[in-house]
Amino acid sequence: MLGRRKLPIGIQTFAKIRNEGYYYVDKTPLVALLAESGGAYFLSRPRRFGKSLFLDTVAEAFAGNRVLFEGGARAERLGADPQAAARPRLYLADHWDWGKRHPIVRVSFAEGRLERRAQLEEHIHAVLEENAERLAVPISDRASDVHIRFQQLISRVAERYGERVVVLIDEYDKPILDNLTEPQVARAMREGLRNFYSVLKGRDADLRFVLLTGVSKFSKVSLYSGLNHLRDITLSRAFATICGYTEHDLDSVFQPEFAAAAEAGVPLERETVRRWYNGYAWEGEPVYNPFDILLLFAERVFRPWWFETGTSSYLVDWLRSRGYFTPALEQTFATEQLLSAFDVDHIEPEAMLWQSGYLTIEAAIPSHRGVVYRLRLPNQEVRSALNEALLTVWAPPQVNALANAATFAVYDILAKGDATALRDHFERLFAAIPHDWYRKNPIAQYEGYFASVCYSHLASLGVTIVAEDVTNQGRIDLTVQHGGTVWVFEFKVGEGQGAQEALAQLRARDYAAKYRNAPGVTQVVEVGVAFSPRTKRIAGWEVNRIAVSSAG
Repeated sequence: MLGRRKLPIGIQTFAKIRNEGYYYVDKTPLVALLAESGGAYFLSRPRRFGKSLFLDTVAEAFAGNRVLFEGGARAERLGADPQAAARPRLYLADHWDWGKRHPIVRVSFAEGRLERRAQLEEHIHAVLEENAERLAVPISDRASDVHIRFQQLISRVAERYGERVVVLIDEYDKPILDNLTEPQVARAMREGLRNFYSVLKGRDADLRFVLLTGVSKFSKVSLYSGLNHLRDITLSRAFATICGYTEHDLDSVFQPEFAAAAEAGVPLERETVRRWYNGYAWEGEPVYNPFDILLLFAERVFRPWWFETGTSSYLVDWLRSRGYFTPALEQTFATEQLLSAFDVDHIEPEAMLWQSGYLTIEAAIPSHRGVVYRLRLPNQEVRSALNEALLTVWAPPQVNALANAATFAVYDILAKGDATALRDHFERLFAAIPHDWYRKNPIAQYEGYFASVCYSHLASLGVTIVAEDVTNQGRIDLTVQHGGTVWVFEFKVGEGQGAQEALAQLRARDYAAKYRNAPGVTQVVEVGVAFSPRTKRIAGWEVNRIAVSSAG
């Protein structure tokens, strides 16, 4: 096993990683598979999952830079420096035709923010000119439309080099996503990009390989209509781990980091790492977000590293404006068509949350309508951080301050199964919401509001939460487990008798049955809760406690 190497935090350049002693998880078997299987692809993954690094790896392979993929003596013979020669040899070193080089056209929208159609056009013109200069081919001046200049670039590069061209486009959708709060601007960006991307379908004879990456997949009736010749590998099992780190990667490539942390007296327990950061899945093996893992190794502290780097306030406000039923984050269902229903004028919450990485696929269920996907939150990082952010828009600041101050007390209450103390805690939270706040905030008027506040508060604590049969009609079965205690809640909107009905419903369905023989469980507390729409307070709280004799 090789010793410790540098952590490639924020580095998206394959040559730098390979030449300067950084860790690299070998994704080159998937480069070979892509090159062998076809020629034009689309890949959607959330931000900071390694899309840009993968594109750069593909570029170096097609450019024939063999030395970057070699290690040991072979790397030295090809002219690598001693440090590079010590690096691991990659799969592609023996599985690529290094005798053939292809010219590469690269386009990126990753940097900066474009806020007007004219800025988009200017950016594309500049990118085309940069490629033309690097590849030493002439294209017409800016008086020509961008799609004309793009056509010229591809055809003239193919002619000059006598080889078909590789086109790699990074963050293909960012100019639209950056402007979703301004639909008119976003639509203008969409039309400009559709015009630009339409060239790829018409120049197929001159293209060896095309790969577009981004966060979202816009529906086929909008931007994607000009790209319907691409093979969408977002949900292809063969490419499920194309971005992100697997369990095997942590056990092999990053084992020196676990050993170093243990030696320093801050061991990173694998189950904790898994619970915090694993769980992102695209119809295949789940993966870790690379940014999380690299920051964890660097700082040796469990924090929502990925969430903190760019979760948009727009997303949180957008969910609030739609009255999104937050317990549905634990379990919801969507068809493939719904997950792809993403456009400026029509975005489904499930599509937004899934494509941006806040929901992930738990299972694919065949049905008479095709595949239906069961979605869930991927891990503790997203569950805690997203719900903490949601609380800031679901309740006024004084409620959030009160909730934060009582965090450690609530942990103790949940572990002990103290139902009276938990009721007192929630009553204080809702009593802290001024009546004027309810009047000014439409979100507080919809039926699922009270349950959403309770759920998001508990979920933000990082305790184990399981939702069963969650719907957006106010019928909620919510399970919270902390210490040896399992809480099973049923929430109703109504007056005091609603709590009795809720508890009766819990007992009739016997949700507690699955926990009676569960390892580590000492008691189950069933709670029926009623919220009064008139007083905006808890109107009823009925409890049934079940002692579990076989704690496991």
